[in-house]
Amino acid sequence: MPTCSRCDRLVDSQAVSCPHCGNQLKAFGHPGITLHQATDTTYLCDRCTYHEDDSCNFPQRPYAKTCTLFHDKSLPLVDESQFSPPKYGGIRGFQFWLSTNRGLVIIALIVIISVLVAVT
Repeated sequence: MPTCSRCDRLVDSQAVSCPHCGNQLKAFGHPGITLHQATDTTYLCDRCTYHEDDSCNFPQRPYAKTCTLFHDKSLPLVDESQFSPPKYGGIRGFQFWLSTNRGLVIIALIVIISVLVAVT
């Protein structure tokens, strides 16, 4: 359960605003858009990936206190572990390959059957 950046109390993860202090937690009143907020003494741009590589076009840059695009530059942009395929060997590896390339296997079987029919 996340905490409010202003009053440090626990709030529901889908809450649009803090029920204790009224601080806005989600952007545009939508529970799916996270609104990142800086503390009173810092700015978000100081530690943002998009500010560092100069791809940010946010109008409040470099003095943004709230942002929907913020990404901490100390964290990787993409978690590499979720894209690496499982390490299978032997028959399990062949079954995994068949399940991920089902369409290719079906097309290859159709071509082989049609060649056999044409030859005979």
